[in-house]
Amino acid sequence: MTNRELIKNGKAVLGLELGSTRIKAVLIDEAHNPIATGAYEWENQLVNGIWTYDLDEAWKGVQACYWELKKDVYNKFGVPLKKVQSIGISGMMHGYVPFNANGELLVPFRTWRNTMTEEAVKELSALFNFNVPQRWSIAHLYQAILSGEEHVSEITYITTLAGYVHWKLTGQKVMGVGEASGMFPIDATTRDYDADMLAKFSNLEKVKAMPWDIKEILPKVLVAGESAGVLTEEGAKLLDDSGDLEAGIPMCPPEGDAGTGMVATNSVGVRTGNVSAGTSVFAMVVLEKALEKVHEELDIVTTPAGDNVAMVHCNNCTTDLNAWVNLFGEFASCMGINADKNELFGILYRKALEGDKDCGGLVAYNFYSGEHIARVNEGRPMFVRKPSANFNLANFMRTHLYASLASLKIGLDILLKEEQVKVDRIYGHGGLFKTKGVAQGILAAAFDAPVAVMETAGEGGPWGMAILASYMVNKDGNETLEDFLNNKVFADSKGEVMEPVAEDVAGFEEYMKSYTAVLEAERKAVETFKM
Repeated sequence: MTNRELIKNGKAVLGLELGSTRIKAVLIDEAHNPIATGAYEWENQLVNGIWTYDLDEAWKGVQACYWELKKDVYNKFGVPLKKVQSIGISGMMHGYVPFNANGELLVPFRTWRNTMTEEAVKELSALFNFNVPQRWSIAHLYQAILSGEEHVSEITYITTLAGYVHWKLTGQKVMGVGEASGMFPIDATTRDYDADMLAKFSNLEKVKAMPWDIKEILPKVLVAGESAGVLTEEGAKLLDDSGDLEAGIPMCPPEGDAGTGMVATNSVGVRTGNVSAGTSVFAMVVLEKALEKVHEELDIVTTPAGDNVAMVHCNNCTTDLNAWVNLFGEFASCMGINADKNELFGILYRKALEGDKDCGGLVAYNFYSGEHIARVNEGRPMFVRKPSANFNLANFMRTHLYASLASLKIGLDILLKEEQVKVDRIYGHGGLFKTKGVAQGILAAAFDAPVAVMETAGEGGPWGMAILASYMVNKDGNETLEDFLNNKVFADSKGEVMEPVAEDVAGFEEYMKSYTAVLEAERKAVETFKM
C-alpha cells in the first residue's frame, strides 16, 4: 500500500510521548518509517519547591500535538486521520501521580527531577537490600507517609504520567514492565512486582496504618506484546477533540522514556546499551547476570520485555548547556545577527572539538536541579576556571559538553570498572546528538567504547513507542521483541559508529579529576547561595 492508502485503511501505527520539553506524536508505516509527526512544547515548573507539570496542560499539549499530526497527515497525503492500527503512550519516567476513589489528583504530579525522598530511599534500600532511587514512585509514596502528608490515606491508585494518560484513554490501570520497574522493584523471573519486597513494604509500621494495600494501588504489570485495552469513546475525544478519531483501537502497555529509548536504539538484547541525552541523561545496559553489589548510583530496571537492565540516571544534561547557547544567541542578536538556532548549536558544538582534551583548566556543573550521584540536593549551575586556564570559546564549549555527561560518567565508572559489566556497543539518541560527531565522540570517550548514532535517533521515544504498538499487533506468534526489532525494524538501518580516541579518553579522565575535586564547592554553593 501507498502511505495514503495505509492511512485511509487505518493501518498506520501511532506513538505518542510526553517528554520533558516536548509532547510528540509519530505515525509510522508498515516498514516502521515515520511518515507524519506532531509536537507541542512545554516546560516543568518549580512550585512550592516541587518540580511539576500541570495535568490540564498535559491534555492541552496532547490535543495540540495530535492536531498537528492530523494536519501533517492531511498536508502530505490529502486524507483525514480517523483510525490507526494501534496506539502506544509513553512519558517521562516514574515520578508520583496519586488519585483518590473519585479519580481526583491528590497532589500535583511529582516528576523524576525532584530530590526530596532521601529519607525514604535510605530506609527502603536497606529494607530491600536493593537500590531504590529518589525518583521512583514507591520512594515518593513512602516519603509522603514519613512526612505525614494527609493525602496518603485517601489514595486508591498511584501511577506515572504515561500510566495516567493511558488510563484516561482506555479505562485500564496497567503499566508496561519497564516503566513499572521504576514504580516498584520487579522480579525478572515473574515479570511482576517483587513479592518479597511487597510483603516487606506492607509490614512497615507506618504502612500498616494505611487503609490500602500496596498491591491494590499499583498498576497491573504487562510485558511488551500484551494487550493493554482499547481506545474508548471518551478516550478518543480526549485525544482528538474534533471527534474524527474512531474508538476501539488496540493500545499496547504504556512505557516510560527509558523503555522507548531502548526500543528506538535496538538496545533490548544482552550486552547492548543506550544513552538518552536531553533534559536529563541516562545510560542503560542490558545485563548478562546480576551485579555483585548494591550501588546507590546504579538502578536496576527492566527492558519492556522484562529483562534486567543496569541504569545510570542523572537529572541534568542539556538545560544549562542550552542556556549558554541561548546567551550566545542573544549576543548575536545584539550585534544585528539573526542566527538560526540549529546553526548556532552546530557552530558552538563543533567549536568544542578544537578545545584541549582536558578542557584547559575549566570546570562546569550543569545542576539546574539536584543531582543524586553528585550528592547535590538542589540546582546551582556553576562555572569555575583557574587563573592560568586556557580560557577560550573552544574550551568553554567543551567543558559544558563534558559537564553534560560528567555525572553520568561517575555511575558508568562503577558499572564498567568496578562491576566489570561488558557492553559491545552503545547507541546514542536525543537532542545532544543532533550535531553530527560531537557529543557522540565525547560519549565514546566517557564509555571508552564504540558509540553508534542511527539515522532515526532524532525520532527518539515516540517512534520507539510506535514500534511497541506495532509489535503488539504485528508480531509472529511468540516472536520476541529482540527478534522483532532485529528482523523487522532495524534489518536495513543505517548509522554511524565512532570508536573511542585514546587522547579523548585520557582527556575526559583528567577533566574528571578536577570535576570531582571541585564538587565540594558546588555543594557549598547550594548551602550558601539560597533560592
